[in-house]
Amino acid sequence: MFSILKSESLLGVALIFAAAGFLFEHALLEMGQVAALVGAAVLVFAIVLASMRVAHHAEVLAAKVGDPYGTMILTLSAVLVEVIILAIMMSGEEISPTLVRDTIYSAVMLDINGILGLAALLGGLKHGEQSYNDNSSRTYSVMILTAMGISMIVPEFIPDAKWHLYSAFTIVAMVTLYAVFLKMQVGVHSYFFSYSYPKREGAEKHAPEDEPVVASITILIIGVVIIGALAEIMSGLLTAGLKGSGAPPVLAAIVVAAISASPEIMTAMRAALANRMQAVVNIALGASLSTVILTVPVMEAIALYTGQPFIMAMTPVQTVMVTITLIVAAINLNDGETNAIEGMTHFVLFATFVMLSMIGL
Repeated sequence: MFSILKSESLLGVALIFAAAGFLFEHALLEMGQVAALVGAAVLVFAIVLASMRVAHHAEVLAAKVGDPYGTMILTLSAVLVEVIILAIMMSGEEISPTLVRDTIYSAVMLDINGILGLAALLGGLKHGEQSYNDNSSRTYSVMILTAMGISMIVPEFIPDAKWHLYSAFTIVAMVTLYAVFLKMQVGVHSYFFSYSYPKREGAEKHAPEDEPVVASITILIIGVVIIGALAEIMSGLLTAGLKGSGAPPVLAAIVVAAISASPEIMTAMRAALANRMQAVVNIALGASLSTVILTVPVMEAIALYTGQPFIMAMTPVQTVMVTITLIVAAINLNDGETNAIEGMTHFVLFATFVMLSMIGL
Protein backbone atom coordinates (compact mmCIF):
# COMPACT_ATOMS: atom_id res chain seq x y z
CA MET A 1 0.00 0.00 0.00
CA PHE A 2 2.80 2.40 0.91
CA SER A 3 4.56 1.70 -2.39
CA ILE A 4 1.37 2.58 -4.32
CA LEU A 5 0.96 5.84 -2.39
CA LYS A 6 4.61 6.68 -3.04
CA SER A 7 4.37 6.00 -6.79
CA GLU A 8 1.18 8.08 -7.02
CA SER A 9 2.62 11.12 -5.27
CA LEU A 10 1.80 13.32 -8.28
CA LEU A 11 -1.88 12.42 -7.95
CA GLY A 12 -1.61 13.26 -4.26
CA VAL A 13 -0.21 16.70 -5.07
CA ALA A 14 -2.99 17.25 -7.64
CA LEU A 15 -5.58 16.24 -5.03
CA ILE A 16 -4.14 18.80 -2.58
CA PHE A 17 -4.40 21.49 -5.27
CA ALA A 18 -8.01 20.46 -5.93
CA ALA A 19 -8.87 20.77 -2.24
CA ALA A 20 -7.11 24.14 -2.02
CA GLY A 21 -8.93 25.35 -5.12
CA PHE A 22 -12.28 24.33 -3.64
CA LEU A 23 -11.51 26.15 -0.39
CA PHE A 24 -10.07 29.35 -1.87
CA GLU A 25 -12.03 29.68 -5.15
CA HIS A 26 -14.37 32.39 -3.84
CA ALA A 27 -11.52 34.27 -2.19
CA LEU A 28 -9.60 34.34 -5.48
CA LEU A 29 -12.67 35.53 -7.35
CA GLU A 30 -13.12 38.39 -4.87
CA MET A 31 -9.45 39.42 -5.29
CA GLY A 32 -9.97 40.29 -8.95
CA GLN A 33 -9.13 39.10 -12.44
CA VAL A 34 -5.37 38.78 -12.00
CA ALA A 35 -5.73 36.54 -8.96
CA ALA A 36 -8.33 34.44 -10.78
CA LEU A 37 -6.02 33.95 -13.76
CA VAL A 38 -3.07 33.03 -11.50
CA GLY A 39 -5.27 30.51 -9.70
CA ALA A 40 -6.40 29.05 -13.03
CA ALA A 41 -2.77 28.69 -14.16
CA VAL A 42 -1.85 26.87 -10.93
CA LEU A 43 -4.75 24.46 -11.40
CA VAL A 44 -3.71 23.80 -15.01
CA PHE A 45 -0.28 22.79 -13.65
CA ALA A 46 -2.01 20.42 -11.21
CA ILE A 47 -4.03 18.95 -14.08
CA VAL A 48 -0.80 18.23 -15.96
CA LEU A 49 0.57 16.39 -12.90
CA ALA A 50 -2.54 14.22 -12.66
CA SER A 51 -2.50 13.62 -16.41
CA MET A 52 1.01 12.18 -16.21
CA ARG A 53 -0.20 9.40 -13.92
CA VAL A 54 -3.40 8.84 -15.90
CA ALA A 55 -1.32 8.50 -19.06
CA HIS A 56 0.97 5.97 -17.35
CA HIS A 57 -1.89 3.76 -16.25
CA ALA A 58 -3.55 4.07 -19.65
CA GLU A 59 -0.33 2.64 -21.11
CA VAL A 60 -0.44 -0.21 -18.56
CA LEU A 61 -3.99 -1.09 -19.57
CA ALA A 62 -3.22 -0.80 -23.28
CA ALA A 63 -0.26 -3.16 -22.88
CA LYS A 64 -2.28 -5.60 -20.79
CA VAL A 65 -5.59 -5.79 -22.63
CA GLY A 66 -4.37 -4.59 -26.05
CA ASP A 67 -5.95 -2.23 -28.55
CA PRO A 68 -8.60 -0.97 -28.88
CA TYR A 69 -9.64 -1.62 -25.27
CA GLY A 70 -6.78 0.20 -23.53
CA THR A 71 -7.04 3.41 -25.53
CA MET A 72 -10.85 3.19 -25.46
CA ILE A 73 -10.77 3.42 -21.66
CA LEU A 74 -8.59 6.53 -21.87
CA THR A 75 -10.64 8.32 -24.54
CA LEU A 76 -13.99 7.58 -22.87
CA SER A 77 -12.61 8.84 -19.55
CA ALA A 78 -11.45 12.08 -21.18
CA VAL A 79 -14.81 12.60 -22.89
CA LEU A 80 -16.58 12.04 -19.57
CA VAL A 81 -14.50 14.85 -18.04
CA GLU A 82 -15.37 17.11 -20.98
CA VAL A 83 -19.10 16.41 -20.70
CA ILE A 84 -19.08 17.09 -16.96
CA ILE A 85 -17.22 20.40 -17.41
CA LEU A 86 -19.57 21.51 -20.20
CA ALA A 87 -22.67 20.58 -18.21
CA ILE A 88 -21.42 22.60 -15.23
CA MET A 89 -20.42 25.57 -17.38
CA MET A 90 -23.71 25.53 -19.32
CA SER A 91 -25.58 25.91 -16.02
CA GLY A 92 -23.96 29.30 -15.50
CA GLU A 93 -25.77 32.56 -16.09
CA GLU A 94 -23.40 34.27 -18.52
CA ILE A 95 -22.28 31.47 -20.80
CA SER A 96 -21.77 31.60 -24.54
CA PRO A 97 -24.50 29.80 -26.57
CA THR A 98 -21.71 28.49 -28.83
CA LEU A 99 -19.64 26.93 -26.02
CA VAL A 100 -20.60 23.32 -26.80
CA ARG A 101 -20.05 23.76 -30.53
CA ASP A 102 -16.74 25.52 -30.06
CA THR A 103 -15.53 22.92 -27.55
CA ILE A 104 -16.32 20.00 -29.86
CA TYR A 105 -14.74 21.79 -32.81
CA SER A 106 -11.65 22.64 -30.74
CA ALA A 107 -11.39 19.04 -29.52
CA VAL A 108 -11.46 17.68 -33.08
CA MET A 109 -8.81 20.17 -34.20
CA LEU A 110 -6.68 19.33 -31.15
CA ASP A 111 -7.07 15.56 -31.50
CA ILE A 112 -6.58 15.14 -35.26
CA ASN A 113 -4.29 18.04 -36.11
CA GLY A 114 -2.60 18.63 -32.75
CA ILE A 115 -2.14 15.18 -31.20
CA LEU A 116 -1.92 13.12 -34.40
CA GLY A 117 0.11 15.77 -36.21
CA LEU A 118 2.70 16.28 -33.48
CA ALA A 119 2.93 12.54 -32.72
CA ALA A 120 3.46 11.64 -36.38
CA LEU A 121 6.00 14.45 -36.72
CA LEU A 122 8.04 13.46 -33.66
CA GLY A 123 7.68 9.75 -34.32
CA GLY A 124 8.61 10.21 -37.96
CA LEU A 125 11.73 12.18 -37.10
CA LYS A 126 12.81 9.40 -34.73
CA HIS A 127 11.68 6.25 -36.55
CA GLY A 128 11.01 7.27 -40.16
CA GLU A 129 7.81 5.59 -41.36
CA GLN A 130 5.54 4.22 -38.63
CA SER A 131 3.04 1.47 -39.36
CA TYR A 132 -0.54 0.99 -38.16
CA ASN A 133 -3.74 -0.74 -39.33
CA ASP A 134 -5.28 1.53 -41.97
CA ASN A 135 -8.70 -0.10 -41.44
CA SER A 136 -8.92 1.85 -38.19
CA SER A 137 -8.19 5.25 -39.70
CA ARG A 138 -10.72 4.79 -42.51
CA THR A 139 -13.43 3.61 -40.11
CA TYR A 140 -12.82 6.45 -37.66
CA SER A 141 -12.71 9.08 -40.41
CA VAL A 142 -16.04 8.15 -42.01
CA MET A 143 -17.70 8.00 -38.59
CA ILE A 144 -16.35 11.44 -37.62
CA LEU A 145 -17.49 12.95 -40.92
CA THR A 146 -20.98 11.47 -40.55
CA ALA A 147 -21.36 12.51 -36.90
CA MET A 148 -20.13 16.07 -37.45
CA GLY A 149 -22.21 16.44 -40.60
CA ILE A 150 -25.41 15.43 -38.84
CA SER A 151 -24.84 17.38 -35.64
CA MET A 152 -22.80 20.44 -36.65
CA ILE A 153 -23.35 21.19 -40.35
CA VAL A 154 -26.99 20.28 -41.08
CA PRO A 155 -28.30 22.34 -38.10
CA GLU A 156 -27.43 25.48 -40.09
CA PHE A 157 -30.45 24.69 -42.29
CA ILE A 158 -32.93 23.76 -39.55
CA PRO A 159 -35.62 26.42 -38.85
CA ASP A 160 -35.62 27.76 -35.29
CA ALA A 161 -39.20 26.56 -34.77
CA LYS A 162 -38.14 22.96 -35.51
CA TRP A 163 -34.95 22.81 -33.44
CA HIS A 164 -36.42 20.53 -30.77
CA LEU A 165 -37.50 17.93 -33.34
CA TYR A 166 -34.09 17.83 -35.00
CA SER A 167 -32.38 17.87 -31.61
CA ALA A 168 -34.31 14.74 -30.60
CA PHE A 169 -33.43 13.11 -33.92
CA THR A 170 -29.76 13.97 -33.39
CA ILE A 171 -29.76 12.25 -30.01
CA VAL A 172 -31.22 9.06 -31.48
CA ALA A 173 -28.86 9.16 -34.48
CA MET A 174 -25.72 9.66 -32.36
CA VAL A 175 -26.65 6.93 -29.86
CA THR A 176 -27.50 4.49 -32.66
CA LEU A 177 -24.28 5.25 -34.54
CA TYR A 178 -22.12 4.76 -31.49
CA ALA A 179 -23.94 1.62 -30.34
CA VAL A 180 -23.37 -0.08 -33.69
CA PHE A 181 -19.79 1.20 -33.91
CA LEU A 182 -18.97 0.02 -30.39
CA LYS A 183 -20.45 -3.41 -31.06
CA MET A 184 -18.25 -3.74 -34.16
CA GLN A 185 -15.18 -2.27 -32.45
CA VAL A 186 -15.18 -4.81 -29.62
CA GLY A 187 -16.69 -7.61 -31.70
CA VAL A 188 -16.26 -8.88 -35.24
CA HIS A 189 -14.18 -5.92 -36.40
CA SER A 190 -11.94 -5.51 -33.34
CA TYR A 191 -8.93 -6.43 -35.48
CA PHE A 192 -9.44 -3.17 -37.38
CA PHE A 193 -8.09 -1.30 -34.36
CA SER A 194 -5.05 -3.39 -33.46
CA TYR A 195 -1.59 -3.91 -34.91
CA SER A 196 1.06 -6.53 -34.16
CA TYR A 197 4.38 -4.90 -33.30
CA PRO A 198 7.65 -6.84 -33.38
CA LYS A 199 8.95 -7.57 -29.89
CA ARG A 200 11.99 -5.57 -28.86
CA GLU A 201 14.86 -7.01 -26.88
CA GLY A 202 14.72 -6.06 -23.24
CA ALA A 203 11.11 -4.96 -23.50
CA GLU A 204 10.17 -7.52 -20.86
CA LYS A 205 12.21 -5.66 -18.27
CA HIS A 206 10.11 -3.12 -16.38
CA ALA A 207 7.17 -4.10 -18.61
CA PRO A 208 4.14 -2.01 -17.69
CA GLU A 209 1.86 -5.04 -17.99
CA ASP A 210 3.50 -6.46 -14.82
CA GLU A 211 1.48 -3.92 -12.82
CA PRO A 212 -1.96 -5.09 -11.53
CA VAL A 213 -4.78 -4.27 -13.93
CA VAL A 214 -7.34 -3.62 -11.17
CA ALA A 215 -5.01 -1.12 -9.50
CA SER A 216 -4.38 0.67 -12.79
CA ILE A 217 -8.11 0.90 -13.57
CA THR A 218 -8.84 2.22 -10.06
CA ILE A 219 -6.06 4.81 -10.15
CA LEU A 220 -7.01 5.89 -13.68
CA ILE A 221 -10.61 6.49 -12.59
CA ILE A 222 -9.45 8.39 -9.50
CA GLY A 223 -7.12 10.46 -11.68
CA VAL A 224 -9.90 11.35 -14.11
CA VAL A 225 -12.16 12.37 -11.20
CA ILE A 226 -9.39 14.59 -9.82
CA ILE A 227 -8.83 16.15 -13.26
CA GLY A 228 -12.56 16.78 -13.56
CA ALA A 229 -12.66 18.50 -10.16
CA LEU A 230 -9.61 20.62 -10.98
CA ALA A 231 -11.03 21.53 -14.38
CA GLU A 232 -14.41 22.56 -12.94
CA ILE A 233 -12.77 24.96 -10.47
CA MET A 234 -10.29 26.16 -13.10
CA SER A 235 -13.04 26.93 -15.61
CA GLY A 236 -14.78 29.19 -13.11
CA LEU A 237 -11.57 31.08 -12.36
CA LEU A 238 -10.68 31.33 -16.04
CA THR A 239 -14.11 32.64 -17.01
CA ALA A 240 -13.90 35.30 -14.31
CA GLY A 241 -10.32 36.18 -15.24
CA LEU A 242 -11.12 36.64 -18.92
CA LYS A 243 -14.38 38.52 -18.44
CA GLY A 244 -14.16 41.91 -20.07
CA SER A 245 -10.58 41.30 -21.21
CA GLY A 246 -11.42 41.20 -24.91
CA ALA A 247 -10.12 37.63 -25.23
CA PRO A 248 -11.72 35.57 -28.04
CA PRO A 249 -14.90 33.76 -26.84
CA VAL A 250 -13.55 30.46 -28.22
CA LEU A 251 -10.60 30.59 -25.79
CA ALA A 252 -12.63 29.00 -22.98
CA ALA A 253 -13.66 26.19 -25.32
CA ILE A 254 -10.05 25.57 -26.34
CA VAL A 255 -8.99 25.36 -22.69
CA VAL A 256 -11.78 22.87 -21.90
CA ALA A 257 -10.82 20.73 -24.89
CA ALA A 258 -7.10 20.84 -24.05
CA ILE A 259 -7.65 19.96 -20.41
CA SER A 260 -9.91 17.02 -21.12
CA ALA A 261 -7.39 15.77 -23.69
CA SER A 262 -4.29 16.26 -21.51
CA PRO A 263 -3.91 12.54 -20.59
CA GLU A 264 -4.41 11.60 -24.24
CA ILE A 265 -1.74 14.06 -25.39
CA MET A 266 0.91 12.57 -23.11
CA THR A 267 -0.05 8.97 -23.90
CA ALA A 268 0.01 9.62 -27.65
CA MET A 269 3.43 11.31 -27.55
CA ARG A 270 4.91 8.40 -25.59
CA ALA A 271 3.36 5.90 -27.98
CA ALA A 272 4.73 7.71 -31.05
CA LEU A 273 8.25 7.88 -29.61
CA ALA A 274 7.99 4.16 -28.76
CA ASN A 275 7.02 3.47 -32.41
CA ARG A 276 3.45 2.41 -31.55
CA MET A 277 1.49 4.48 -34.07
CA GLN A 278 -1.65 2.33 -33.79
CA ALA A 279 -2.15 3.61 -30.26
CA VAL A 280 -1.80 7.19 -31.54
CA VAL A 281 -4.41 6.64 -34.27
CA ASN A 282 -6.79 5.04 -31.79
CA ILE A 283 -6.33 7.88 -29.32
CA ALA A 284 -6.49 10.83 -31.74
CA LEU A 285 -9.29 9.64 -34.01
CA GLY A 286 -11.07 7.69 -31.30
CA ALA A 287 -11.12 10.74 -29.03
CA SER A 288 -12.47 12.92 -31.86
CA LEU A 289 -15.25 10.46 -32.59
CA SER A 290 -16.11 9.97 -28.92
CA THR A 291 -16.19 13.73 -28.34
CA VAL A 292 -18.69 14.33 -31.14
CA ILE A 293 -20.83 11.24 -30.82
CA LEU A 294 -21.10 11.23 -27.00
CA THR A 295 -21.02 14.93 -26.11
CA VAL A 296 -23.69 15.94 -28.62
CA PRO A 297 -26.54 13.71 -27.35
CA VAL A 298 -25.87 14.58 -23.70
CA MET A 299 -25.83 18.32 -24.34
CA GLU A 300 -28.81 18.15 -26.71
CA ALA A 301 -30.74 16.29 -24.03
CA ILE A 302 -29.91 19.06 -21.55
CA ALA A 303 -31.12 21.65 -24.09
CA LEU A 304 -34.41 19.78 -24.57
CA TYR A 305 -34.86 19.44 -20.81
CA THR A 306 -34.25 23.13 -20.13
CA GLY A 307 -36.01 24.31 -23.28
CA GLN A 308 -33.03 26.53 -24.08
CA PRO A 309 -31.35 25.68 -27.41
CA PHE A 310 -27.71 26.49 -28.06
CA ILE A 311 -25.95 27.02 -31.36
CA MET A 312 -24.52 23.81 -32.83
CA ALA A 313 -24.09 24.84 -36.46
CA MET A 314 -20.44 25.59 -37.23
CA THR A 315 -19.37 28.90 -38.72
CA PRO A 316 -18.19 28.90 -42.35
CA VAL A 317 -14.55 29.09 -41.20
CA GLN A 318 -15.02 26.16 -38.84
CA THR A 319 -16.72 24.12 -41.56
CA VAL A 320 -13.86 24.80 -43.96
CA MET A 321 -11.24 23.84 -41.36
CA VAL A 322 -13.01 20.59 -40.50
CA THR A 323 -13.41 19.76 -44.19
CA ILE A 324 -9.74 20.39 -44.95
CA THR A 325 -8.71 18.39 -41.87
CA LEU A 326 -10.77 15.32 -42.80
CA ILE A 327 -9.63 15.46 -46.45
CA VAL A 328 -5.96 15.67 -45.39
CA ALA A 329 -6.52 12.85 -42.88
CA ALA A 330 -8.17 10.69 -45.55
CA ILE A 331 -5.16 11.18 -47.86
CA ASN A 332 -2.48 10.79 -45.19
CA LEU A 333 -4.03 7.83 -43.39
CA ASN A 334 -4.88 5.59 -46.33
CA ASP A 335 -1.68 3.55 -46.64
CA GLY A 336 -1.00 2.21 -43.15
CA GLU A 337 2.11 4.33 -42.56
CA THR A 338 2.78 7.81 -41.22
CA ASN A 339 5.86 9.98 -41.56
CA ALA A 340 7.14 13.37 -40.48
CA ILE A 341 5.85 15.13 -43.61
CA GLU A 342 2.31 13.93 -43.00
CA GLY A 343 2.61 14.90 -39.35
CA MET A 344 3.77 18.37 -40.32
CA THR A 345 0.75 18.94 -42.59
CA HIS A 346 -1.63 18.25 -39.71
CA PHE A 347 0.41 20.31 -37.27
CA VAL A 348 0.34 23.30 -39.64
CA LEU A 349 -3.45 22.94 -39.77
CA PHE A 350 -3.46 22.97 -35.96
CA ALA A 351 -1.36 26.14 -35.97
CA THR A 352 -3.85 27.65 -38.44
CA PHE A 353 -6.72 26.75 -36.10
CA VAL A 354 -4.91 28.48 -33.20
CA MET A 355 -4.24 31.56 -35.34
CA LEU A 356 -7.85 31.79 -36.48
CA SER A 357 -9.01 31.45 -32.88
CA MET A 358 -6.63 34.21 -31.76
CA ILE A 359 -8.19 36.64 -34.23
CA GLY A 360 -11.71 35.63 -33.27
CA LEU A 361 -12.66 33.44 -36.24
